[in-house]
Amino acid sequence: MSERIIIFDTTLRDGEQSPGASMDTAAKVEVARQLERLGVDVIEGGFPISSPGDFEAVKAVAQAVTEPAVAGLARCVKGDIDAAAKAVEKAKKPRIHVFLATSKIHMKYKLKKAEEEILRLAVESVKYARKFVDDVEFSPEDASRTDLNFLAQVFDAVVDAGAMTVNIPDTVGYAIPEEFGRVIKHLYENTRNGKNAVISVHCHNDLGLAVANSLTAVVNGARQVECTINGIGERAGNCSLEEVVMAIRTRKDVLDFQTRVNTREIIKTSRLVSKLTGIIVQPNKAIVGHNAFAHEAGIHQDGILKERTTYEIMKPADIGLTESRLVLGKHSGRHAFNERLKDLGYSLSASDLDKAFAAFKALADKKKEIYDEDLQAIVEEQLVTIPPTYQLDYVHISSGTSTIPTATVRLKKDKNILQDASCGDGPVDAAYKTIDRITKMKCRLLNYSLQAVTSGKDAMGEVVVRVRHGKNEVTGRGASTDILEASTKAYVNAVNRLLFLKGSSTAKS
Repeated sequence: MSERIIIFDTTLRDGEQSPGASMDTAAKVEVARQLERLGVDVIEGGFPISSPGDFEAVKAVAQAVTEPAVAGLARCVKGDIDAAAKAVEKAKKPRIHVFLATSKIHMKYKLKKAEEEILRLAVESVKYARKFVDDVEFSPEDASRTDLNFLAQVFDAVVDAGAMTVNIPDTVGYAIPEEFGRVIKHLYENTRNGKNAVISVHCHNDLGLAVANSLTAVVNGARQVECTINGIGERAGNCSLEEVVMAIRTRKDVLDFQTRVNTREIIKTSRLVSKLTGIIVQPNKAIVGHNAFAHEAGIHQDGILKERTTYEIMKPADIGLTESRLVLGKHSGRHAFNERLKDLGYSLSASDLDKAFAAFKALADKKKEIYDEDLQAIVEEQLVTIPPTYQLDYVHISSGTSTIPTATVRLKKDKNILQDASCGDGPVDAAYKTIDRITKMKCRLLNYSLQAVTSGKDAMGEVVVRVRHGKNEVTGRGASTDILEASTKAYVNAVNRLLFLKGSSTAKS
């Protein structure tokens, strides 16, 4: 049977150390409860001695969850350990996590201590922490840059002193997988206590290797991985929980391990952490990025439509998403375009599909992503002749900080010139109310969007509106270097479409 890997989540401690990612106690408790639903084994709630707020947050987390162990971080200082012990004392599964730097550079410049003193402090601190809890974890900080013989000596000594877990941190993201794997293998196979304690790893992502180093460590004997949701943390962040877990799940052929994580809770957890920390997930982030299950290239879309596994190694549902996204853009092919039209209820002949696809490609050169409303407009414009019942002849809008927005609009209908004016909440609203007065239609604006279709100060702006009248909904478009003119054109275009669909007496008169 596959061995289980312990997932130690440090989003609330190391993850919160991302600049600007501070969470209050309520937010930490909310994340902790979601981490419990996710199925992590250990939650590191914070660094209790660092501030009264952190102490209270760890204490609250310890009382809020029951399934995961709750850890408080402490330096090898009695005051730190006392604070951590007090913070986690109400936890169902309390853990104290003590750490002390062991690399030569840290011992010389930061701690100014020799190896003998470091060893003594590590042992004394583990023994002291064991007076409060049975579950003690020790971390030799900057382990990846520590002399391997000294690291092995510390490892055996802290396990003898009572540590159940020894964490090997790549504190500054310095290691590469091959060398980090050798370190873990040496500790697992060539120390007295290599098999008497759980070997953990805590990898940072300064060289983009945190996940690779963590997985290599697992292959070489590590049985706990310390990670964060979305990979947040100091500097370039930590090992990403979702990436490690999904790699283990997806590559059973080479990673014969398992975790307790309910992967269907991954996307929900990712979005919660992003919302509460304010750290946006990059679109191309593995597993949880907006584009992780999105396909635009025509070849990829064609493959996905024929057989999902041609271009997807995971199912979107496995992480809590409903489906993949076929993004229609300039790289999309005819197959995906036609399938989306079918989803929207259009069944086109080969010649009509050619016309619509050509119009789609022309629009895709102007817009990064094509939406359903765009496709509907393309079909209507290319395949249906919309008679221009009304044409914009003139628009004048007055607006300002101390002026009531007022619009005067003149429309042509056949040989008649129709003109009116109205006030509104803003310049666009005033123009639309004027058009409603002229056309005697009370339309409801459902959506309004504006984007530049060219560059520069004199950029051409395209306005797209979604308008409802009765049971009919249509999309209207207008373009101009003047955004108010473009807005007015778009609304007139929508009115013409509504009149065509309705075949109303207004259109016939």
